[in-house]
Amino acid sequence: MKNLPRGAGLAGALVVLIVAASFISPHFLNPINILNVLRQVALYGILGVGMTFVILTKGIDLSFGSTVALTGVAGALLLEQGVPIALMVPACLALGVAIGAANGFGVSYWRIPAFIATLGTMVMVRGFALMLADGGTVNPGRHADTFFFLGGGYLFGVPTPIYVFAVVCAVAAIVLGYTPFGRAIYAVGSSEEAARLSGINVPLVTFGVYAIGGFLAALSGLIFLSRLSVGDPNSGLGLELEAITIAVIGGTSLFGGEGTVLGTIGGAMVLAIIANVLNLAGVSPFSQQVVKGAIIILAVLLETGRRSNK
Repeated sequence: MKNLPRGAGLAGALVVLIVAASFISPHFLNPINILNVLRQVALYGILGVGMTFVILTKGIDLSFGSTVALTGVAGALLLEQGVPIALMVPACLALGVAIGAANGFGVSYWRIPAFIATLGTMVMVRGFALMLADGGTVNPGRHADTFFFLGGGYLFGVPTPIYVFAVVCAVAAIVLGYTPFGRAIYAVGSSEEAARLSGINVPLVTFGVYAIGGFLAALSGLIFLSRLSVGDPNSGLGLELEAITIAVIGGTSLFGGEGTVLGTIGGAMVLAIIANVLNLAGVSPFSQQVVKGAIIILAVLLETGRRSNK
């Protein structure tokens, strides 16, 4: 019951946003525009789910955007060399898991602060992406046309990324809500010491959430590659901030131990609707960054105030 006010507040915010957006722009409720909004929800929501896992343990991962870039470039290079899609996709996902695992190992076993560990990884991984692409973009070639269905195609009139996002959310919700690993994640975020005393392997759980985050960042990188049709080492800039914003708006506590996948879906919808309305209203991308930054600060202030009133 104690989560009801937060969930009700998010639902109320969504209703207000949708009503306001329909008044601001008559094009907002156009079916094509709604599908575009849902596509954005899917593209950024996958990263938001990954960040939710990390933040639930009181962590943070700043390398998501760089992982998106590196997996996109790596995937494009593999396709360019004629590697079959059936081999390229798992190879890129494994690369994402490796990056996340490196973060997790540094945070959980070497006890490096998450901010520092993932900041270093962010810079290194972006550097690797630029090195592989030689500072330019990588064209995967015509033989990869079928791969572009993942990010740019439609199935029964619905953009393909929405189906991917739905599967990710369903699996994530089951893991967090119905498995011992999910319960351990909440326990670690609530109190590492209490979790340790109860027999939970805290380093292993922490390692696991970063690996999951890396996997989902790599999945997003493949979708962006499919959507953009090129591997761009400069893609994904700032996506880690988008993921953090989505998770926090959705009710995931930066203090750990609180958050749900359903809330993250709501956070992704809020951010996508705001971005869409600003675009329809002709607001410049630079001003949009100001709005997003203000949203992050407001969400953190509300969370801090809520905890102080407990």
